[in-house]
Amino acid sequence: MKRITSLLLAAGLCASTTAFAQGTYPSKPINIVVGSAPGGSNDVFARAVGKRLTDAWGQPVIVDNKAAAQGLVANTYVAKAAPDGYTLVVLSSTFTTSAAIMTTLQYDPLKSFAPVAMLAKGPLLFTVANNTPYKSVAEVVAAAKAAPGKLNYATSGVGSINNFSTNLFMAAAGIKLTHIPYKGMGPAVTDLLGGQTEILIASAPSILAQVKAGKVRALAVTSPTRSPVAPDLPSLEQAGYKGASAELWWGVLAPAGTPPAVVDKLNAEINRIVQSVEMKEFFLREGAEPAPLKPAEFGKLIEAEIARWKKVAQAANIQPE
Repeated sequence: MKRITSLLLAAGLCASTTAFAQGTYPSKPINIVVGSAPGGSNDVFARAVGKRLTDAWGQPVIVDNKAAAQGLVANTYVAKAAPDGYTLVVLSSTFTTSAAIMTTLQYDPLKSFAPVAMLAKGPLLFTVANNTPYKSVAEVVAAAKAAPGKLNYATSGVGSINNFSTNLFMAAAGIKLTHIPYKGMGPAVTDLLGGQTEILIASAPSILAQVKAGKVRALAVTSPTRSPVAPDLPSLEQAGYKGASAELWWGVLAPAGTPPAVVDKLNAEINRIVQSVEMKEFFLREGAEPAPLKPAEFGKLIEAEIARWKKVAQAANIQPE
């Protein structure tokens, strides 16, 4: 009888703790960790959403940049943080590409985190240097088939979303390009602008301004259909390269074990924020569009992407540096 009473008391305590967490959260500053330097899309999106969370809840939201190892340091930090909703991480699709090839992660990409909310999604842009003659993706494919391996493509590093997306395209088009990995998107874009590299499939936030300025030539987007980010460009799928579609996404994770009531409260407020007219305009300027999901839906997307990228990595022999 005493054991039953103890179990009932414990259950009641858990229920009251959850209700307390939901009712009082947040009662202190929230820390959003970003695994990139200030100015990158993860950082910009974290600060935009963080400011609006502060406005809504009256608690400071602090963005903490831990720029190292393609976000792995930031991810590890949050995975090991207290699961109370006060330490979050804003990350992007690189989280899933890294998980697909890394064998020495200090966290489990699926078990160490609680999915909170997806912020936005956007296409990558298929771009070529202005000193190339290519005016369409078909012309690039024809040149690559005529001289396999002669054309080169830049990425922000082995295992990056650029690397994976270009391999998807090569498989769909039946061509071989030579990979030139850089240590970050900045130098990759710089060499594309200078004509040292010929092809770059890059995120809209990192290349769209150069496209609009006429400094590089965009031929297509990687989203399944045309994107409001670059409505004049066809998608690779529409151009006939089936299986080449890929989209960037940005989202929020919390440590595993974060109370569901806290996760749901964060999700509801973030979803409200990203769907506001102001944020829709903000995302579009940054090369993305709102993509609100429930926590479970976001978790399924992450799981599916890791499985997809693992298959791509095996087929293309993409291995960590």
